[in-house]
Amino acid sequence: MEDRIITYGGQAVIEGVMMRGQKAFAIAMRAPDGTIAVHEEKLAAVYRSGITKVPFLRGVILLWDALGLGMRALTISANTQTGEDEKLEGPALYATLALSLSIGVGLFFLLPAALGGWVEHLLTPAAGGGGVLPVPAPLPALAPASLWLGNLLEGIVRLLLLIGYIWAIGFMPDVKRLFGYHGAEHKTINAFEAGAELTPASVSKFSIEHPRCGTAFMLTLVLLSILVFTALGPLPMFWRLASRVLLIPVLAGVAVEYIRWTANHLRNPIVQWMIKPNLAMQHLTTREPDLQMLEVAIQSFQTMRKAEQEAAA
Repeated sequence: MEDRIITYGGQAVIEGVMMRGQKAFAIAMRAPDGTIAVHEEKLAAVYRSGITKVPFLRGVILLWDALGLGMRALTISANTQTGEDEKLEGPALYATLALSLSIGVGLFFLLPAALGGWVEHLLTPAAGGGGVLPVPAPLPALAPASLWLGNLLEGIVRLLLLIGYIWAIGFMPDVKRLFGYHGAEHKTINAFEAGAELTPASVSKFSIEHPRCGTAFMLTLVLLSILVFTALGPLPMFWRLASRVLLIPVLAGVAVEYIRWTANHLRNPIVQWMIKPNLAMQHLTTREPDLQMLEVAIQSFQTMRKAEQEAAA
């Protein structure tokens, strides 16, 4: 069971599902003519290197490579729908990934940090007695706590932005279908880990929640950022923004290890309580899939498993 937990994961793509193992990945997509198109490849050597055994460091490196793999999978699935053969690999792939990450960091990290810094700036003169309104003598002792609130507000804004963004895009028809395939991916892996038969009827009975979901990683990353950035206290605006960027790899590494640890201790009642927010958040990024979606997810998983076995032979 533990090998299964570490080995298999996936991602929803356009009208399909990508399933990833340790040696290979597969993408199954519902083509415009109704058939299931399948694409499979071997994974990069980094997934089998010694780096995967180094805690914290492995999370950052594998996460970066997984993001690149996810972008490629989305491109392949888009090509299946359009009939084109646009390739996204090499420098173009990582330039696109870097641009996407820059936008994400700007929206979910730098914007809340700037807002928190602005609030902190407003509180500084009031706490020190130099504001417009007179401040009684005993209040300056509360200044550190007041300034600390700027970082806490930053974290709350970041969390609300993440939840609000996912909730809002969930109303788009194409995203709703993407979230349906996300649910199909979770159900398929849950069924496999339970030892159930991999048929649409059987898999449909399983949960759309899964403790190793990327949504769980995002929420964990944001919650960790609230704790860490709040603890840093007041900083000049330059260092405030710089710290938010520089600490992202550290927070990402910790978040990955937390997700791995909880996934390997799911029978512990305390762990079951700890992951409740992550599982609840997944109801924003998943939808109940139909049987055709489950058929695609199962085909992707079985193709990946076959490719894994062939690579090991």
